[in-house]
Amino acid sequence: MKRLFILLVLLCIASSIVIAQETAEAESSSASAWKYISAALAVGISCIAGGIAVGQIGSAAMGAMSENPELSGKALPYAGLAEGICLWGFLIGLLILVI
Repeated sequence: MKRLFILLVLLCIASSIVIAQETAEAESSSASAWKYISAALAVGISCIAGGIAVGQIGSAAMGAMSENPELSGKALPYAGLAEGICLWGFLIGLLILVI
């Protein structure tokens, strides 16, 4: 599983560099290349972190609900907060590209 994860991360980094190089050649500006790379990193890292957080929260919530079924409503806001990490990463990436 770790090898698949590492392969996926390396593939994302390589594809973002290729896309950034193609756009840099078209615009002939190194600043725009860094803009695309930083936006890709902001979105990618935040989505990976959000997925890890939701996985940890989900497993803990399932364990707690197996012992006490009344806790199901209390675990949902924590999963939503963890998913918010992905949304903030997307917004930062969007602001990097727009501004």
